[in-house]
Amino acid sequence: MKIIKTQPLFVCFLLLATFSFTGCRPIRNLKNPPAPWEGSSNFSPKAADHKAVNKNVFIIADYKMTELFDMLAPFYLFNATKKANVYIVAEDKTPVLIKRGLFVRPQLTFKEVDSMKLQADVIVIPALSKRDEHQDTLLITWIKAHFTINTKMLAICDGASTAAATGLYDGKPLTCHASDYTHLKMHFSKPGWVQNIAVTKSGNLFSTAGVSNAVEGSLVVIDELFGRETMQKVLKNIHYPNEAIRTEHQSIAMNGTSMLQIAKKIIFRKNKKIGVLLENGINEFEMASILDTYGRTLPASFATVNLNSSTIETKYGLTLICTGGNVIKGLNEIHVLTPGSFSKADTAFFKNAKQIRYDDLQKEYPIDVCLKRISELYGNKFKNVVKLSLDYN
Repeated sequence: MKIIKTQPLFVCFLLLATFSFTGCRPIRNLKNPPAPWEGSSNFSPKAADHKAVNKNVFIIADYKMTELFDMLAPFYLFNATKKANVYIVAEDKTPVLIKRGLFVRPQLTFKEVDSMKLQADVIVIPALSKRDEHQDTLLITWIKAHFTINTKMLAICDGASTAAATGLYDGKPLTCHASDYTHLKMHFSKPGWVQNIAVTKSGNLFSTAGVSNAVEGSLVVIDELFGRETMQKVLKNIHYPNEAIRTEHQSIAMNGTSMLQIAKKIIFRKNKKIGVLLENGINEFEMASILDTYGRTLPASFATVNLNSSTIETKYGLTLICTGGNVIKGLNEIHVLTPGSFSKADTAFFKNAKQIRYDDLQKEYPIDVCLKRISELYGNKFKNVVKLSLDYN
């Protein structure tokens, strides 16, 4: 038995060592990273709606990997203002990897933005695939060319590395995920790196701590751009757990205690096979919260399931592509984000899996709902490890 247990414990040591450099990525991805899109990129997605009176928000995407919550939380929050044209933009139309077997089609390419002569009111930089000085020069050049005196820039989590590479944050405050702070600071010495703050601000330059703080960063920018009343409506829309934007933050990196909890989870706890049902009209914020939080619990497997098609349209018009296949057999849990559309036939279809349903009756912040259940399943100490991986402190 000792030999059997030593192997997963050794894996935990390796995971934690790697995690110190990639804290904002779901833990399981460190052992077996998901693969970028390998199919055709000749897509003609539905044209993004554009209203001339609205502000333009560009969320940068990298097809190789863009952190799920970093990208989709701002996408939802800025859309919820009803006062913004919000676009996922990338170098080309290659679907963007956000989770194993799950991709998002960019709405506009850099060239399309230029040909439409769209001016950036906000540029959001999520954590992308490159976290050191070896950045994509075309992407960096495009960001710098579209940042003007009137543009607000928001670097989220380890998007701080891309923001730092632009040089715009030289001598300006910049923060990132607590577990990646030392690594990023080592590669970019010119910004004024800070910790223990949820959102930094220097003029029109903003940055956030780790993954979960994409919410605070977006709300701060929304407050400045559209006013307090609009910000409060968005804040209430997501059942934010505080009456005002929480700017205080504890930058706590993963450590040996975290490693011990990971080891205990792997060795002594049942690792579930989890599925999340994706349906047309799905709420991007709720989906991102559930996928990114449960993705950090080290499940035995974690699949996105769509019973009708390989593509779905989200609430605010994103096209999601599921390539993992509908692996239904053996699921321990199926998470249903839209219970109202879950038919009796669907219930029967998933009869062998525990059905975890989410609805508006809960009136709770989605991340808190997930963490509460994780605590019930695996204990409060492991829940805290998940919180650290989200930098939700």
